[in-house]
Amino acid sequence: MTHVLHLTELERWTSGGDIEADSLRTQGFVHASPDEPTMLAVANNLYSDPTEPLVVLVVDTEAVGCEVRWEAAEPAPPPGVGEDVLFPHIFGSIPRSAVVVVRRPVRDPQGNYIALEEVHSAD
Repeated sequence: MTHVLHLTELERWTSGGDIEADSLRTQGFVHASPDEPTMLAVANNLYSDPTEPLVVLVVDTEAVGCEVRWEAAEPAPPPGVGEDVLFPHIFGSIPRSAVVVVRRPVRDPQGNYIALEEVHSAD
């Protein structure tokens, strides 16, 4: 069983139903990260000033029911992530049943994401 991490808005998670990021419509897949350090680098690079609370969904790739491809970042990985890191791209929505844990990104006083704190098991 492989777990990947998907960063999304708390409201999107709590609204019910499958999780669909805007990238599914625009790029054909939902972005995810392979591990916590990579997720934190992505959050610091792309979500330094979020407009709403965020959560990180721990997703069981065997339960998503669609293709998951491990691909290089395009055009380049975010600062702090090696060029050799592959990112999981989920080619469909994420069923709620595939989410095994929900985590909250934790920020330090300077606003940098430094950890993921478990909110609850998704069971």
